[in-house]
Amino acid sequence: MTSFIGREQSLRETRALLGDARLVTVTGPGGIGKTRLAREALARAASAFPDGVAVVELADLEVGSEVAPAVASALAVPDQSTRAPVDQIVRHLTGRRTLLLVDNCEHVLDAAADLLATLLDAVDGLSVIATSREPLGLPGEQIHDLGPLDLPDPVHDAAQIDRSEAVRLVVDRARALVPGFAVTDDNRAAVVQLCARLDGMPLAIELATARFRSLSVEQVLERLDARFTLLTGGARGDLAHHRTLWALVGWSHDLCTSAEQLLWARLSVFPGSFDLDAAEAVCADAELSANEVLDVLDRLVAKSIVTAEPHGATMRYRLLVTMREYGTQQLGEGEDRTATKRRHRDHYLAQTDRMVRDWCGPDQPRALAALREDHPNLIAALEWSVATAGEERQAARLASLLRYHWIAGGRLSDGRRWLERILDLVVDQSPERGAALWVAAWVCLIQGDRDRAAELLEECRRIASVLEDEILAAHAAHWTGLRHAFSGRTGEAIDHYRTAIVVFERHGLDAPAGTALFQMGMAQTYEDQHADALETCTRVLDLSERHGEQWCRAYALWVTSVSQWHLGDRDAAARAGKAALELQRAFRDGICIALTVELLAWLAHDSAHDERSAELAGAASSVWAQIGTSIEAFGPKIHAESVAVAAEVERRLGASVARRRRASASAVTRLGAVELALEDPSVERPGREDCPLTPRELEVAGLIAQGLTNRTIADRLVISPRTVDGHVERIFGKLEVTSRSQIAAWVAARDH
Repeated sequence: MTSFIGREQSLRETRALLGDARLVTVTGPGGIGKTRLAREALARAASAFPDGVAVVELADLEVGSEVAPAVASALAVPDQSTRAPVDQIVRHLTGRRTLLLVDNCEHVLDAAADLLATLLDAVDGLSVIATSREPLGLPGEQIHDLGPLDLPDPVHDAAQIDRSEAVRLVVDRARALVPGFAVTDDNRAAVVQLCARLDGMPLAIELATARFRSLSVEQVLERLDARFTLLTGGARGDLAHHRTLWALVGWSHDLCTSAEQLLWARLSVFPGSFDLDAAEAVCADAELSANEVLDVLDRLVAKSIVTAEPHGATMRYRLLVTMREYGTQQLGEGEDRTATKRRHRDHYLAQTDRMVRDWCGPDQPRALAALREDHPNLIAALEWSVATAGEERQAARLASLLRYHWIAGGRLSDGRRWLERILDLVVDQSPERGAALWVAAWVCLIQGDRDRAAELLEECRRIASVLEDEILAAHAAHWTGLRHAFSGRTGEAIDHYRTAIVVFERHGLDAPAGTALFQMGMAQTYEDQHADALETCTRVLDLSERHGEQWCRAYALWVTSVSQWHLGDRDAAARAGKAALELQRAFRDGICIALTVELLAWLAHDSAHDERSAELAGAASSVWAQIGTSIEAFGPKIHAESVAVAAEVERRLGASVARRRRASASAVTRLGAVELALEDPSVERPGREDCPLTPRELEVAGLIAQGLTNRTIADRLVISPRTVDGHVERIFGKLEVTSRSQIAAWVAARDH
């Protein structure tokens, strides 16, 4: 992230508006710096919002229907319920004081305005900073129309010129490319003319300074003058600023080779970031070979047209919004666009197909992380498929292959919405519809909508019969088994699981076989068939061991723990439960974490450690709240056990003490719940070596817990505010929290 230059007056005005109104919209043309200003204002205002701040990126969206899900995702709203996204958001924000930045509203303006009007009306504690090329048009909206950077006056002395915002930006960006660059007596006049010629537009300045690698300031200015000759005259203001920026982008385009221009245009189909494999698969054809893509992409990065972002051991790439808009214009609406969009869809279809085929293996956490990273591209692929005649079956195929993204990746509402939409389009008795039916049923069951699941599974069985497809029939039997298990009819569930497992194993389908097996073990446990349950779990563990698989293994360990608890072997139950949680340090499956932590709370109660039991119950409740469901959804028998243990703990401790102990862990994250449950209560809390944060991040977290703003933390640590912003973003991600108060709670729990 580059440094933030100038804009102090605009920041003060924005902060003042935010103090008087709950909706402030920063307006201005593309490239004027709206996003950077809004992010800086958000960081400086964060301390006034105890329940946190969040950033919603709308630039990646292609349709207005994705705005509410994007807001829900940015707020980490529990995603397991059947409520509409807007209702989920309202429920999540009610009673909280939160600041939301909604960035790049212009291309989904109506949808963004409608949603924000609803949220601001329903949630008193919500404040919003929006950025858009035009106002949202809502009552009470305060507008800050952002203008260009402060320009140098050529009549001022050298010191005043060098302090102007535009010149400071030139120097900062130039030094990133040409170390040692400085404004001197020899080039100062050219720098002043350059800033004026570019209207003080930040993005235009950044594009122009990118030429400093090979041209002097004077040479850049000379070439700009030639290009702007056609743009002189006319009204000033946004239109002229847009022409200035578009001229700069056009100049960059003209300086590209034909191969670079072609790749630029084709890359515009990516709404979000992408990796090299995707660029090669989507953009290559007979005109531009896959072997050429890397070299051409590298040149586009060097020319500041594409940004490169380190992502672990790999790089991801992205077109800035303005560059993507220009590329889209160049790509047009013809055959090349259709072919490129189809290759885009086919690439992600192949990726998800490969993930499903390889799911029963050691790469599950990385695969889920990759899907989360590519979520905007996956949604774009679905959107194009449902909107393009003849591609509906491929949409159904992609949506069903995304099953683990919807379920294990925490995207249940997205999955439900897309699957239901596609089922309305694909109405034939095809394998694609059949698969979409059982995946939709799975989503419905986790959401607690058993009636809709029953409808979907009944149709799935009919299609399987018509197609004489025993694998599809097995999937219908599998999820019917889960429906029976969640309804308390565990005997019927076991029969359905056995039917499905026989087919899965006959066809070598290890992933669905493992899932059905651990679910059958759960049903056997609550049917009091404990020996059978333990034997079933052993089969799952053996399967997982052969493949290096983790997801089913963790659930099988949880089921083993429950069975051993029922049998009275507390030590064996604790060993299995803790082994399940050890896996969750990497996997972080909220359902498995909550179920296992709850079980360890029961074991603590059995050992007369009731304060510990209440604390663990509080941690489990925190995780249940984060994922938007409860133990009640998993059947009446397990729910009755939870209620009974909680009542007995409260009887022993007294209601007030039990509540305090539960409240002490009520704000823990999923990872925090794991660490709390795994620690030995007889010794000190885990040391720094068990902390997911780096020493510097831990230091920043401690200062956040003291109530310090990012700016104050920067001053205290003698680092830049942007560096602090980066630390804070990583802390939010590692701790899986959405507010500074949650960070403070984590610090307090760790230091307890």
